[in-house]
Amino acid sequence: MGTTTPKDRFANQSYMNWDVTLEIARGKLGDSEPQNIARAAAVRYDAAAGEFVVPYLNQEHRVRYPSGEVYLPQGGDAPIVNKILILHYLEHAEGVPLHHKWISFKEIPGGQIYINPFYNRAIRPLIKLFGCDPQGLITAGFALGGKKENLGDASVAVPVFPMVPVAYVIWEGDEEFEPSGNILFDESAPHYLPLEDYAVIAGSTVFELRKQLDQPTCQQSS
Repeated sequence: MGTTTPKDRFANQSYMNWDVTLEIARGKLGDSEPQNIARAAAVRYDAAAGEFVVPYLNQEHRVRYPSGEVYLPQGGDAPIVNKILILHYLEHAEGVPLHHKWISFKEIPGGQIYINPFYNRAIRPLIKLFGCDPQGLITAGFALGGKKENLGDASVAVPVFPMVPVAYVIWEGDEEFEPSGNILFDESAPHYLPLEDYAVIAGSTVFELRKQLDQPTCQQSS
């Protein structure tokens, strides 16, 4: 077997055993009062039902308190990674106002060390999908509740969670330069999720953007 590098471990360290990670996250939910959690995360707490109402990628999720059970009110089961991210958001949210200043992944504390795995996990797929189709990025982002930004040749800010906007940026390129892209976070990001979760969110949202396209037009292999 090959040697696992620190960067490889970063990509999977909290998600290697999904069931255990989920149970740990569920167990921590009851450590704080639900009204304080709701206020810090900018979500609604339905006291009568004993549930948080959490928008995640433009889809309502419900979280039972204090059990931490996450479910979709319209039926069906949410992917386990989404459940983990939602519980982490409720656990880590500090209620800090958005700074309205975009920063890159490497500017989040600790991110510089893991920029290469982040690029391969999230930015490279973004460029592959939208490098030749900037308008497709805007269209897909709107479908996830996003709004247009004035960055690059095309950009859209997707509200992954109420206090976690993520901006997806594409530069189309020309005869001299290949298309490029970036994924940016509000400067308040460290107050809402651990570093690793931002890598997971960034890649997962690119996948969700892909699902909004009828037929991807870009074929480059970057």
